[in-house]
Amino acid sequence: MVWQKILFFLLLFACLTAWVSPPIALVLGLFAALTFGNPFPEQTKKATKILLQTSVVLLGFGMNLTSVIKAGKDGIVFTIVTIFGTLIVGYLTGKLLKVEEKTSALISSGTAICGGSAIAAVAPAIDADGEQISVSLGTVFILNSVALILFPIIGRALNLSQNQFGIWSAIAIHDTSSVVGAAQSYGADALAIATTVKLARALWIAPVALLFSFIYRSKKAKIAIPYFIFFFLLATLIRTYMPGEFPPSVFDSLVNLAKAGLTVTLFLIGASLSRETLKKVGIKPLFQGVLLWILISIVSLWAVSNLL
Repeated sequence: MVWQKILFFLLLFACLTAWVSPPIALVLGLFAALTFGNPFPEQTKKATKILLQTSVVLLGFGMNLTSVIKAGKDGIVFTIVTIFGTLIVGYLTGKLLKVEEKTSALISSGTAICGGSAIAAVAPAIDADGEQISVSLGTVFILNSVALILFPIIGRALNLSQNQFGIWSAIAIHDTSSVVGAAQSYGADALAIATTVKLARALWIAPVALLFSFIYRSKKAKIAIPYFIFFFLLATLIRTYMPGEFPPSVFDSLVNLAKAGLTVTLFLIGASLSRETLKKVGIKPLFQGVLLWILISIVSLWAVSNLL
Protein backbone atom coordinates (compact mmCIF):
# COMPACT_ATOMS: atom_id res chain seq x y z
CA MET A 1 0.00 0.00 0.00
CA VAL A 2 1.08 3.57 -0.71
CA TRP A 3 0.83 4.72 2.93
CA GLN A 4 3.18 1.92 4.01
CA LYS A 5 5.83 3.05 1.54
CA ILE A 6 5.46 6.70 2.56
CA LEU A 7 5.77 5.86 6.28
CA PHE A 8 8.75 3.60 5.58
CA PHE A 9 10.60 6.39 3.75
CA LEU A 10 9.74 8.92 6.47
CA LEU A 11 11.32 6.65 9.09
CA LEU A 12 14.28 6.03 6.80
CA PHE A 13 14.90 9.76 6.29
CA ALA A 14 14.55 10.33 10.05
CA CYS A 15 17.60 8.09 10.50
CA LEU A 16 19.66 10.64 8.58
CA THR A 17 18.98 13.34 11.15
CA ALA A 18 21.11 14.10 14.21
CA TRP A 19 18.28 13.06 16.55
CA VAL A 20 18.36 9.37 15.63
CA SER A 21 21.21 7.30 17.12
CA PRO A 22 22.09 3.77 15.91
CA PRO A 23 20.05 2.00 18.65
CA ILE A 24 17.03 4.19 17.91
CA ALA A 25 17.40 3.47 14.19
CA LEU A 26 17.26 -0.26 14.92
CA VAL A 27 14.14 0.23 17.08
CA LEU A 28 12.49 2.24 14.29
CA GLY A 29 13.26 -0.57 11.85
CA LEU A 30 11.79 -3.15 14.21
CA PHE A 31 8.73 -0.95 14.66
CA ALA A 32 8.25 -0.78 10.89
CA ALA A 33 8.69 -4.54 10.46
CA LEU A 34 6.33 -5.61 13.22
CA THR A 35 3.57 -3.05 12.68
CA PHE A 36 2.93 -2.23 9.02
CA GLY A 37 5.65 -4.45 7.51
CA ASN A 38 8.57 -3.81 5.18
CA PRO A 39 7.22 -2.87 1.73
CA PHE A 40 10.64 -3.45 0.12
CA PRO A 41 11.96 -6.78 1.49
CA GLU A 42 14.17 -7.75 -1.46
CA GLN A 43 15.58 -4.27 -2.02
CA THR A 44 16.25 -3.90 1.70
CA LYS A 45 18.23 -7.13 1.80
CA LYS A 46 20.50 -6.08 -1.07
CA ALA A 47 20.90 -2.50 0.14
CA THR A 48 21.81 -3.60 3.68
CA LYS A 49 24.81 -5.63 2.55
CA ILE A 50 26.14 -2.96 0.18
CA LEU A 51 25.58 -0.10 2.62
CA LEU A 52 27.18 -1.93 5.55
CA GLN A 53 30.32 -2.86 3.64
CA THR A 54 30.66 0.60 2.07
CA SER A 55 30.23 2.31 5.45
CA VAL A 56 32.83 0.09 7.11
CA VAL A 57 35.32 0.88 4.33
CA LEU A 58 34.69 4.62 4.74
CA LEU A 59 35.36 4.31 8.48
CA GLY A 60 38.90 3.35 7.53
CA PHE A 61 39.52 6.95 6.43
CA GLY A 62 39.20 7.98 10.07
CA MET A 63 41.81 5.62 11.45
CA ASN A 64 45.59 5.64 11.77
CA LEU A 65 47.44 2.46 10.82
CA THR A 66 49.43 2.50 14.06
CA SER A 67 46.21 2.48 16.07
CA VAL A 68 44.80 -0.30 13.89
CA ILE A 69 47.84 -2.51 14.48
CA LYS A 70 47.78 -1.85 18.23
CA ALA A 71 44.07 -2.65 18.47
CA GLY A 72 44.57 -5.82 16.45
CA LYS A 73 47.36 -6.98 18.79
CA ASP A 74 45.27 -6.22 21.89
CA GLY A 75 42.40 -8.34 20.62
CA ILE A 76 44.15 -11.22 18.85
CA VAL A 77 44.50 -13.52 21.86
CA PHE A 78 40.90 -12.97 22.91
CA THR A 79 39.83 -13.54 19.31
CA ILE A 80 41.49 -16.96 18.98
CA VAL A 81 40.42 -18.21 22.40
CA THR A 82 36.81 -17.05 22.13
CA ILE A 83 36.29 -18.25 18.54
CA PHE A 84 37.33 -21.84 19.13
CA GLY A 85 36.01 -21.88 22.69
CA THR A 86 32.59 -20.78 21.43
CA LEU A 87 32.59 -23.39 18.64
CA ILE A 88 33.36 -26.18 21.12
CA VAL A 89 30.82 -25.03 23.71
CA GLY A 90 28.29 -24.47 20.92
CA TYR A 91 28.69 -28.04 19.74
CA LEU A 92 28.24 -29.41 23.28
CA THR A 93 25.29 -27.14 24.00
CA GLY A 94 23.60 -28.12 20.75
CA LYS A 95 23.97 -31.81 21.65
CA LEU A 96 22.63 -31.21 25.15
CA LEU A 97 19.59 -29.28 23.94
CA LYS A 98 19.09 -31.61 20.94
CA VAL A 99 19.18 -28.74 18.47
CA GLU A 100 19.26 -29.85 14.82
CA GLU A 101 22.95 -30.45 14.01
CA LYS A 102 23.49 -28.01 11.13
CA THR A 103 21.38 -25.33 12.76
CA SER A 104 23.55 -25.69 15.86
CA ALA A 105 26.71 -25.38 13.76
CA LEU A 106 25.43 -22.21 12.10
CA ILE A 107 24.42 -20.60 15.41
CA SER A 108 27.82 -21.50 16.90
CA SER A 109 29.77 -20.08 13.96
CA GLY A 110 27.62 -16.93 13.91
CA THR A 111 28.23 -16.37 17.62
CA ALA A 112 31.93 -17.21 17.37
CA ILE A 113 32.85 -14.91 14.49
CA CYS A 114 30.56 -12.29 13.02
CA GLY A 115 26.91 -13.25 12.98
CA GLY A 116 25.13 -13.28 9.64
CA SER A 117 28.33 -13.03 7.57
CA ALA A 118 29.74 -16.17 9.18
CA ILE A 119 26.43 -18.00 8.79
CA ALA A 120 26.28 -17.03 5.12
CA ALA A 121 29.82 -18.37 4.60
CA VAL A 122 29.47 -21.60 6.59
CA ALA A 123 25.97 -22.53 5.31
CA PRO A 124 27.07 -23.63 1.80
CA ALA A 125 30.15 -25.32 3.26
CA ILE A 126 27.92 -27.69 5.26
CA ASP A 127 25.12 -27.75 2.66
CA ALA A 128 22.55 -26.24 5.05
CA ASP A 129 18.98 -25.81 3.79
CA GLY A 130 16.86 -22.64 3.84
CA GLU A 131 15.07 -23.51 7.07
CA GLN A 132 18.34 -24.10 8.96
CA ILE A 133 19.79 -20.83 7.66
CA SER A 134 16.63 -18.88 8.47
CA VAL A 135 16.46 -20.19 12.06
CA SER A 136 20.12 -19.43 12.76
CA LEU A 137 19.93 -15.95 11.21
CA GLY A 138 16.77 -15.19 13.18
CA THR A 139 18.42 -16.28 16.43
CA VAL A 140 21.51 -14.15 15.84
CA PHE A 141 19.44 -11.18 14.72
CA ILE A 142 17.34 -11.15 17.89
CA LEU A 143 20.44 -11.24 20.10
CA ASN A 144 22.14 -8.54 18.01
CA SER A 145 19.19 -6.24 18.55
CA VAL A 146 19.35 -6.71 22.31
CA ALA A 147 23.15 -6.28 22.44
CA LEU A 148 23.13 -3.03 20.46
CA ILE A 149 20.98 -1.38 23.13
CA LEU A 150 22.21 -3.23 26.22
CA PHE A 151 26.01 -3.17 25.81
CA PRO A 152 26.57 0.62 25.99
CA ILE A 153 24.41 0.71 29.14
CA ILE A 154 26.47 -2.06 30.77
CA GLY A 155 29.74 -0.49 29.63
CA ARG A 156 28.92 2.85 31.22
CA ALA A 157 27.59 1.20 34.39
CA LEU A 158 30.90 -0.66 34.76
CA ASN A 159 32.91 2.41 33.76
CA LEU A 160 34.72 0.54 30.97
CA SER A 161 37.36 2.53 29.11
CA GLN A 162 37.04 3.21 25.38
CA ASN A 163 39.64 0.51 24.70
CA GLN A 164 37.95 -2.05 26.94
CA PHE A 165 34.50 -1.46 25.49
CA GLY A 166 35.79 -1.54 21.92
CA ILE A 167 37.40 -4.95 22.37
CA TRP A 168 34.52 -6.34 24.45
CA SER A 169 31.83 -5.33 21.96
CA ALA A 170 33.87 -6.65 19.01
CA ILE A 171 34.16 -10.06 20.65
CA ALA A 172 30.76 -10.42 22.31
CA ILE A 173 28.37 -8.87 19.76
CA HIS A 174 27.68 -10.94 16.66
CA ASP A 175 27.27 -8.77 13.56
CA THR A 176 29.66 -6.04 12.45
CA SER A 177 26.77 -3.59 12.07
CA SER A 178 25.68 -3.97 15.70
CA VAL A 179 29.28 -3.84 16.94
CA VAL A 180 29.87 -0.57 15.13
CA GLY A 181 26.49 0.80 16.22
CA ALA A 182 27.12 0.04 19.90
CA ALA A 183 30.71 1.34 19.80
CA GLN A 184 29.67 4.48 17.90
CA SER A 185 27.27 5.39 20.69
CA TYR A 186 30.03 4.76 23.28
CA GLY A 187 32.75 6.94 21.81
CA ALA A 188 35.10 7.63 18.89
CA ASP A 189 38.01 5.63 20.31
CA ALA A 190 35.75 2.67 21.07
CA LEU A 191 34.45 2.81 17.51
CA ALA A 192 37.95 2.71 16.00
CA ILE A 193 39.04 -0.20 18.20
CA ALA A 194 35.81 -2.18 17.84
CA THR A 195 35.81 -1.88 14.05
CA THR A 196 39.42 -3.04 13.75
CA VAL A 197 39.11 -5.97 16.15
CA LYS A 198 35.81 -7.08 14.59
CA LEU A 199 37.21 -7.02 11.06
CA ALA A 200 40.29 -8.93 12.20
CA ARG A 201 37.89 -11.43 13.73
CA ALA A 202 35.94 -11.65 10.46
CA LEU A 203 39.08 -12.88 8.67
CA TRP A 204 38.54 -16.17 10.52
CA ILE A 205 35.47 -16.83 8.37
CA ALA A 206 37.55 -18.62 5.74
CA PRO A 207 39.41 -21.09 8.01
CA VAL A 208 36.27 -21.83 10.05
CA ALA A 209 34.26 -22.47 6.87
CA LEU A 210 37.04 -24.80 5.69
CA LEU A 211 36.95 -26.58 9.04
CA PHE A 212 33.21 -27.17 8.79
CA SER A 213 33.46 -28.30 5.16
CA PHE A 214 36.05 -30.87 6.27
CA ILE A 215 33.88 -32.04 9.17
CA TYR A 216 30.81 -32.41 6.97
CA ARG A 217 32.82 -33.58 3.93
CA SER A 218 30.71 -31.33 1.70
CA LYS A 219 31.57 -31.53 -2.00
CA LYS A 220 29.62 -28.31 -2.54
CA ALA A 221 31.77 -26.33 -0.14
CA LYS A 222 32.02 -22.63 -0.97
CA ILE A 223 33.70 -19.95 1.07
CA ALA A 224 32.64 -16.31 1.04
CA ILE A 225 35.73 -14.17 1.54
CA PRO A 226 34.93 -10.76 3.12
CA TYR A 227 36.93 -8.74 0.58
CA PHE A 228 35.63 -5.42 1.89
CA ILE A 229 37.97 -5.85 4.87
CA PHE A 230 40.95 -5.33 2.57
CA PHE A 231 39.41 -2.11 1.23
CA PHE A 232 39.02 -0.98 4.84
CA LEU A 233 42.75 -1.57 5.38
CA LEU A 234 43.52 0.31 2.15
CA ALA A 235 41.48 3.28 3.38
CA THR A 236 43.44 3.18 6.64
CA LEU A 237 46.72 3.20 4.70
CA ILE A 238 45.59 6.20 2.66
CA ARG A 239 44.64 8.12 5.82
CA THR A 240 47.93 7.26 7.53
CA TYR A 241 50.31 8.10 4.70
CA MET A 242 48.49 10.89 2.88
CA PRO A 243 50.70 14.03 2.71
CA GLY A 244 50.08 16.51 5.54
CA GLU A 245 48.92 19.25 3.17
CA PHE A 246 45.90 17.15 2.18
CA PRO A 247 42.85 18.72 3.89
CA PRO A 248 41.74 16.51 6.83
CA SER A 249 38.19 17.81 6.40
CA VAL A 250 37.84 15.45 3.42
CA PHE A 251 38.50 12.45 5.64
CA ASP A 252 36.19 13.82 8.32
CA SER A 253 33.40 14.10 5.75
CA LEU A 254 33.91 10.49 4.64
CA VAL A 255 33.78 9.28 8.25
CA ASN A 256 30.59 11.25 8.91
CA LEU A 257 29.12 9.71 5.78
CA ALA A 258 30.08 6.26 7.08
CA LYS A 259 28.36 6.89 10.43
CA ALA A 260 25.19 8.04 8.66
CA GLY A 261 25.33 4.96 6.45
CA LEU A 262 25.67 2.66 9.46
CA THR A 263 22.67 4.27 11.16
CA VAL A 264 20.56 3.70 8.05
CA THR A 265 21.92 0.15 7.82
CA LEU A 266 20.65 -0.63 11.31
CA PHE A 267 17.22 0.69 10.38
CA LEU A 268 17.16 -1.59 7.33
CA ILE A 269 18.31 -4.56 9.42
CA GLY A 270 15.50 -3.93 11.90
CA ALA A 271 13.01 -3.61 9.06
CA SER A 272 14.11 -6.99 7.70
CA LEU A 273 12.73 -8.88 10.68
CA SER A 274 9.31 -10.49 10.29
CA ARG A 275 6.83 -12.35 12.44
CA GLU A 276 7.47 -15.43 10.29
CA THR A 277 11.17 -15.33 11.19
CA LEU A 278 10.35 -15.09 14.88
CA LYS A 279 8.02 -18.08 14.63
CA LYS A 280 10.67 -20.17 12.86
CA VAL A 281 13.35 -19.62 15.47
CA GLY A 282 11.87 -21.83 18.17
CA ILE A 283 12.83 -22.24 21.80
CA LYS A 284 15.79 -24.64 21.60
CA PRO A 285 17.88 -22.79 18.97
CA LEU A 286 17.16 -19.48 20.69
CA PHE A 287 18.11 -20.95 24.07
CA GLN A 288 21.37 -22.25 22.60
CA GLY A 289 22.11 -18.83 21.09
CA VAL A 290 21.36 -17.06 24.38
CA LEU A 291 23.59 -19.43 26.39
CA LEU A 292 26.51 -18.99 23.99
CA TRP A 293 26.04 -15.24 23.88
CA ILE A 294 25.92 -14.89 27.68
CA LEU A 295 29.00 -17.10 28.02
CA ILE A 296 31.13 -15.20 25.52
CA SER A 297 29.91 -11.87 26.93
CA ILE A 298 30.85 -12.74 30.51
CA VAL A 299 34.21 -14.33 29.65
CA SER A 300 35.28 -11.48 27.37
CA LEU A 301 34.05 -8.86 29.85
CA TRP A 302 36.10 -10.46 32.61
CA ALA A 303 39.13 -10.57 30.30
CA VAL A 304 38.99 -6.91 29.23
CA SER A 305 38.29 -5.78 32.80
CA ASN A 306 41.13 -7.72 34.40
CA LEU A 307 43.78 -8.13 31.71
CA LEU A 308 43.72 -4.77 29.94
